[in-house]
Amino acid sequence: MDRLIKNIDKQILFNQDKNIVLNNIDLFQFSEETIDSISGINKLSPDSKTLLIDYATDKAIEEFCRVNQYYSFNSKAKSDLKKIYLELLDSCSNLTVSVETVSKKHYNKLKKWLLNNNPFAEKVYATAGKKINPVACSEYSQGLQIDLLKIDTTNLTQPVLDIGCGKNGYLVKYLANQGIDVRGIDRFSFSNPNFVTADWLEYKYETKKWGTIISNLGFTNHFNHHNLREDGKYIEYAKTFMNILHSLKIGGKFHYAPDLPFIEKYLNDSQFSIEKHELEEIEFRTTIITRLK
Repeated sequence: MDRLIKNIDKQILFNQDKNIVLNNIDLFQFSEETIDSISGINKLSPDSKTLLIDYATDKAIEEFCRVNQYYSFNSKAKSDLKKIYLELLDSCSNLTVSVETVSKKHYNKLKKWLLNNNPFAEKVYATAGKKINPVACSEYSQGLQIDLLKIDTTNLTQPVLDIGCGKNGYLVKYLANQGIDVRGIDRFSFSNPNFVTADWLEYKYETKKWGTIISNLGFTNHFNHHNLREDGKYIEYAKTFMNILHSLKIGGKFHYAPDLPFIEKYLNDSQFSIEKHELEEIEFRTTIITRLK
């Protein structure tokens, strides 16, 4: 089982940065090591197969998001991807065609799945080269985030929620070590109880629950992106933005960057106050919204 888990990582590395949107799907192939390991799949128990499918699904989503941080995959997309990997395991367990055929069918399914969930990828990559440059999302140190978002860690209203905390969750870990009640959400898989694997458009923020909410180059960065796209989920983002604000306690604050002037101007100033901060040598601003009532 460990060998198969490691092979998934190696298989992803084998096809890393190849352009799956091109018509030439033959670019994507199984490595020799993957082909060698196929014979052992039919010996796996049902529980082991489920574990393998879950792992492959998480790693594939992580890889797609590494290539382009603006790709989004909700719970249905994740469920559909698991079905693709289940079909792959079934095909490998009961080979009735060549491995090359199985590989080609699998990567065609992945391509269709990606474009169904992120149609903009076809416009961006259909005429690109065989290799693409990742639109990566960097993780910043807790010190830089605290400074950028104007957070006073000695006077934080709790509990705290970090939306788009990053795979390493530097700020969440730092605040937790300070004894602060904090949670972080992101699309990655976590084993730490302070982190929750969740799509920020689907997460249940609840009402008047959070004392402080933070998001550094996360939620609002993607909101800006979707607002500029013809096929963007700007309505879903607008609804989620309001859900986030209403999940604040009275007096609670939402610290985020970049700012959202196109929606902030419509907020009721009797319910929310807005504080802006210019950032040196950075083209966007930090916003702090306080819930008044």
